[in-house]
Amino acid sequence: MAIDKKFFNIIQLGIGFMLVFTAFQTMGNVEKLILHGVKDFTGNEAFFSLAIIYGVFAVCNWFVPSFIVLTGPRVAIVAGSITYAIYIGSFLWPKAWLLYLASAFVGLGAALLWTGQGNFLALNSTKDTISKHSGIFWALFQASMFIGNTFVYFQFRGKDEIDSDTRFTVITTLVSVAIVGIVVLFILRKAPRRDDSELDIAEQKGPVRALKDALALCSRSEMLLLCLTFLYTGFVLSFYSAVYGACIGFTKEFGDKSNQYAALSGILIGAGEVIGGLLFGIFSSKTNKWGRDPIIIGGYIVHTVAFFLIFLNLPNDSPINVTNDLGFITPSPALALLGSFMLGFGDSCVNTQLYATLGDLFSDCSAEAFAVFKFTQSVSAAAALAYANVLQLYYQLVILVIFATLSTVAYVRVEIMNRRKMRDSAESI
Repeated sequence: MAIDKKFFNIIQLGIGFMLVFTAFQTMGNVEKLILHGVKDFTGNEAFFSLAIIYGVFAVCNWFVPSFIVLTGPRVAIVAGSITYAIYIGSFLWPKAWLLYLASAFVGLGAALLWTGQGNFLALNSTKDTISKHSGIFWALFQASMFIGNTFVYFQFRGKDEIDSDTRFTVITTLVSVAIVGIVVLFILRKAPRRDDSELDIAEQKGPVRALKDALALCSRSEMLLLCLTFLYTGFVLSFYSAVYGACIGFTKEFGDKSNQYAALSGILIGAGEVIGGLLFGIFSSKTNKWGRDPIIIGGYIVHTVAFFLIFLNLPNDSPINVTNDLGFITPSPALALLGSFMLGFGDSCVNTQLYATLGDLFSDCSAEAFAVFKFTQSVSAAAALAYANVLQLYYQLVILVIFATLSTVAYVRVEIMNRRKMRDSAESI
């Protein structure tokens, strides 16, 4: 019965995140396009807004484990999710100062939400179920991109500029969906209690100790190596969630359907994420026989091919402004959307394995481990969004390829170290 309750908790957590991020990820994907049509806005404010979110997110991650020790992960999850609805609602009154203030607010909320999520996932999983639970959560969570961007696709159909009525309809709908998600997360049940020898570390230490443990984790060799993978997830997150959709929308060679293609891009990124999450969740018992590193390597190959296709297909200045330029080939909508799917699928390869690895290797300090993960990820995401307005597409792709390579090498090294420890431990028994 306990296992059933834990699995139900994971499903409910995934549905809640799916609803909240149907609103937020959809907003992030089309934010620049929406602001581009608002008086006194250029659209570049969207990247600055997201950079503020990830910058504040990075700082707050160090203090969230202490908060979770005092309140538990469920309170952190609900408190964090509320800030997302407030952020999206701020677009109803488009003012730069309000946008940036709401961005800082949601940065704090993101730290609460994601560190709480990692802790809650670990508390409801065992070493045998962590891979399955991570994959299923990821599939449910990333279904948000499919749902939200399908809605935006039909709203943007036939519109070269996003008018105020369309903006109002999109934002109010997304806020309503986020509120439903908050309600689902509010009724999350506490993780079934394990026996006394397995009580969560949060019940055994105070907030100061939690902060010290989070800092101490950074000295462990496995965590130092994984930080390279964390950094890559931040760079690619910013690219597929904010930059790539704008690149497609700003490529005028796509004609008056460019904004629709940007929404379709989000749908296909979500489809890739969901398929990957289900594949590595449902079939985790089979894929784990060969370890997690082959999946990471597969994701690296998929992403590298996607970056090459994007390099060929889209104009160099497409992240910065509306352009009539061409890439190395005449821009192809089909190729652009194929790149979207590959970005999503490759991202699911990396993230599902990272969640499983953190829940497995750091099960005794899961809140602290996920805080370090989200701190490192948000630093690179903030950096990527800061340069997104000034660096042309090809430079951004070079950065992604470099960090994808470093990320893969580092993760494989961690897996080798872990297998060696397990073998040595078995031999010593």
